[in-house]
Amino acid sequence: MAAYPEMLHTVIDTTDPRRLAEFYRQLLGYSYREGDEPRASGDADDDDWMVLVDSNGMRKLAFQRVDELTRTTWPSAEVPMQLHVDFTVPDTDELERHRARAEELGATMLFDRTDDPDEPLYVVTDPAGHPFCLFVG
Repeated sequence: MAAYPEMLHTVIDTTDPRRLAEFYRQLLGYSYREGDEPRASGDADDDDWMVLVDSNGMRKLAFQRVDELTRTTWPSAEVPMQLHVDFTVPDTDELERHRARAEELGATMLFDRTDDPDEPLYVVTDPAGHPFCLFVG
């Protein structure tokens, strides 16, 4: 039986890897991979690539510096989403709590479909403009 590749993590391009990693670290409760933690000196020389891990030390998200990044214009089609991540919460109270937390951390609201009784959701962008969905699942 042939072995299949296994996903290591998802890499997100950004012009500011530290800022975006910190957004997702706080939003999702992840930690920095050893060696990727912010340095007291504020030296950003090594901030071109960093990884977040879950509570078991499994890699979840990585952040890669790019010189330029065009934000999505979704729902308009000029610049498509290209990729987005879905996050679920157990109920509408948690949906509202996590939407508010995301916005406090720098997210921007794109779409509110909380009036849908079958699948209430928000589409927001992270500080770099990558869209993600928060919904009751």
